[in-house]
Amino acid sequence: MISQINSSVVSAAYQNSSNTLKEQKPTVAVSSSHEISKVDELKKSIDSGEYKVDLNALSQKMADALL
Repeated sequence: MISQINSSVVSAAYQNSSNTLKEQKPTVAVSSSHEISKVDELKKSIDSGEYKVDLNALSQKMADALL
C-alpha cells in the first residue's frame, strides 16, 4: 500500500514527466517496411483491445527507473 506521502511524490513525479513528454516532439524515424508493419500490427492490436501489457516487465522497468 502506498502511503499518502509516497502517493504525493509519485503524483508529482508523474505530472513532471507528463509535462516533459508534452514538450518533446516525437522524432522516431521508421526505416524499413518490417518496422512499419510491426507498428501497424501494434496499432491494430491496441485498437481491438487484444494488446496485453506484460505487467512483470513493466513493473521491473519502473522499479529500475526509480533506483
